[in-house]
Amino acid sequence: MSLEIGIVGLPNAGKSTLFNALTQAGAATASYPFTTIEPNVGVVAVADARLTRLAEIVQPREVIPTSIRCVDIAGLVAGAHQGEGLGNQFLGHIRAVDAVAMVVRCFEAEDVVHPMTDLDPVRDIEVVDTELLLADLAVAQKRLEKVTASGKGNPRSVADEVAWLAGLETALAEGRHAATHINEERHVGWASAMDLLTAKPRLFVANVAEDADASDERAQAVAGYAASVGATCVALSARLEADLAAFDVDEATLLRADTAWPEPGLPRFARAGLDLLDLVTFFTTTGGTIAQAWTVRRGTKAPAAAGTIHGDFEQGFIRAEVVAMDDLDDAGSVAAARDRGRLRLEGREYVVQDGDVIHFRFAV
Repeated sequence: MSLEIGIVGLPNAGKSTLFNALTQAGAATASYPFTTIEPNVGVVAVADARLTRLAEIVQPREVIPTSIRCVDIAGLVAGAHQGEGLGNQFLGHIRAVDAVAMVVRCFEAEDVVHPMTDLDPVRDIEVVDTELLLADLAVAQKRLEKVTASGKGNPRSVADEVAWLAGLETALAEGRHAATHINEERHVGWASAMDLLTAKPRLFVANVAEDADASDERAQAVAGYAASVGATCVALSARLEADLAAFDVDEATLLRADTAWPEPGLPRFARAGLDLLDLVTFFTTTGGTIAQAWTVRRGTKAPAAAGTIHGDFEQGFIRAEVVAMDDLDDAGSVAAARDRGRLRLEGREYVVQDGDVIHFRFAV
């Protein structure tokens, strides 16, 4: 899928460092604001223990993980909604993504200046949030004026949208995200037409020093803030992850053992990204030669899931042979799962579940 997560935050929060760690794409980083002008885009493989186990069972020649697309967006500053720091351009980049990961600086570094002079993670979050809210407020006000004008001849035809927009304007002015004002299906359509920044799902990344861990006081403050707004927080050291990404897996594992982070942070970020985009993962084993993970929106039915592999699969869909990965793991083979009655046939109305192993039958 082409869904994208935008990596945002204040300048020098560690956004590009995290992006480099995730993608090993070599995005430019530096200790001064606005290193990133044009957004960098990278495809990030998502490690999945279930895919590893599936490969152990079917012994394929190739294993292909699923992935997410990450966009490294330049740092926002106070006044961005009025164009400060190329703010309008950068806000436009955020509007183009499907979800937001806000990197919050929780590390001290004398050689990396902080745009606010001192370190306060919760205040930094609020600075970025304020810019997003004010940008959305301007968009909502403009839309309200346009819709009201279009209904002058027949006010009833736009009354519902006008009332919703007026409520949205109030919510944003009071500091509430647009997401809190989207309660019906029609609201989704109205909000989508405006590409509202605060309607996007978000997670927080508490970026700590290499010798700190998730118990770090500042990381805990970010986690607390995230919990208060119903969001997820992932704590990691972007610098450590970027440094270890330069080594092969075995070397990195040995080096990591001597750090405060015995478990890699990037898989946790990638998994949180899938959850943020409301994606589920299913697996296929093409003739036993390729074990592959795929992602679809939660609630996707079998024919559409087949279409993510190839359009012909959706058009000619007949049925899906499905076994849950947990059942396959327990059985040890597809044949054993079938013998136990764990492999079942599903039709066009079947909703794909996270962890399904599926073989699609289709007519050419």
